[in-house]
Amino acid sequence: MRKTYKIKVWVNFIIIILLATSCVKNDDYEVPDITFKELEIPPESITTFKAIKSLYDQALIDGNTTVIIDDAPSLYIEAYVVSTDKFGNFFEELIIQNKTDDSNPDNDPRLGFKIDINASNLSDTYQFGQKVYVKINGLTIGEASGVITIGKGNGVQVEQIQESEYKDIVIRSNEVVEIIPKIVALQDLTPLDENTLIQLQNMQLNRFELGATFASESFDEFDGLRLLESCDSGISMIMQTSTFSDFKSLVVPQNKGSITGVFSRDFRDNFNVLVINSSTNVVFEDSERCDPVEFNCGIAAVTGANNLLFEDFEPQKNNKPIAIDGWTNFIETGSEAWEGYSSSSSNASLGRSARFQSSSSGDISNIGWLITPPINLDTQDGETLRFKTSNSLADSSFMEVLFSLDWDGNEETVRSATWGVISSAYVVKDTDSFAEWFNSGIIDLSCETGTIYIAFKYTGSGQSSFDGVYELDEISIDY
Repeated sequence: MRKTYKIKVWVNFIIIILLATSCVKNDDYEVPDITFKELEIPPESITTFKAIKSLYDQALIDGNTTVIIDDAPSLYIEAYVVSTDKFGNFFEELIIQNKTDDSNPDNDPRLGFKIDINASNLSDTYQFGQKVYVKINGLTIGEASGVITIGKGNGVQVEQIQESEYKDIVIRSNEVVEIIPKIVALQDLTPLDENTLIQLQNMQLNRFELGATFASESFDEFDGLRLLESCDSGISMIMQTSTFSDFKSLVVPQNKGSITGVFSRDFRDNFNVLVINSSTNVVFEDSERCDPVEFNCGIAAVTGANNLLFEDFEPQKNNKPIAIDGWTNFIETGSEAWEGYSSSSSNASLGRSARFQSSSSGDISNIGWLITPPINLDTQDGETLRFKTSNSLADSSFMEVLFSLDWDGNEETVRSATWGVISSAYVVKDTDSFAEWFNSGIIDLSCETGTIYIAFKYTGSGQSSFDGVYELDEISIDY
């Protein structure tokens, strides 16, 4: 009896060990390497991302918001998964793209879709880089949060594919491949890059957000929105991180370098965002940041009773370049300039205002400067600056308030002069409320001496992702 009992105990122990080791994932939480029989799909049953997008584009032209793919014959798209919910930054969605890299962009454009699925832990089934076949019969193609999305639907909006059916719709293969992100400059991104994996180089976290976590600050409700900026162009983009992500409490790296993620839009489709799969996608290892020279005397408690300069743009003509004696309206690149603007619509002007918009310009880049006359800071004390800004969906275009103490006043030397940023001035942000006007604060200028020029510089392009509108008004320098 005693011998039999020992054998049973030993057998039970071995069974427990085998069960335990078969259930434990490795440190990278990878799906076990288990092969299975591939689904055999006839070549004539596979269509392209481009064909599906064309169907959706035509639906929009016809006045519809979605298109439903016919139930027959069987039709599939071949795709690669470029998102993972393993670290909690994607939820109930798969991001797929049609290529592993950006080769042959003219003949076979690199495109991506989002798939809405009412299920979590999708990374247990679909690894990053996994080749899948999506059976699109009966599915709805539309837009959700500003990007093209595949799901179920009622002809009006895209709804989630349910947990009971998604594995029969998104069918994985045995193939898991390396995805090579598209290395791209911010100014070159277009809506065709949405839902695809991109890499931005020579990037850094904005200096005013140094020390911030990815998404665990007191003001982070659903997502942490951190401002990234290009050291090459100065253009900014929001990095969006879920407050449910595993890495939300980590501090965003404070150097500069590359970042890889999915190019997308925020939940309300107001601005571009980059969504990373994990914190390791942020490789900021270069300690030489590219922060600009700053003018920062702080914020004054009160404004002076005397005025040196005031401009409210009331005499300007609508949609015509700003033309004021002593001011410089300089077009650095593109064909657009700061212009007069008047509107009583939902994005009303303050009477007449100054506006810069690059929409439909057709220009690859639009950079425009509106520069004040020279202000001598040595002839009085206690100088301050005030102004108001508003925007109409900035769409990754941006406005800066700059200063120069060595510019000679000639357009030919604008770019060669030394310009720094007036960092204490508040300029409307992408995340601010639409159609409101924001005060700059009372910016103290009194800690500097000499003759100063103040510039309002817009950077954008004719591309829809970077063609936002900025408005400016009620500029006042007092002492």
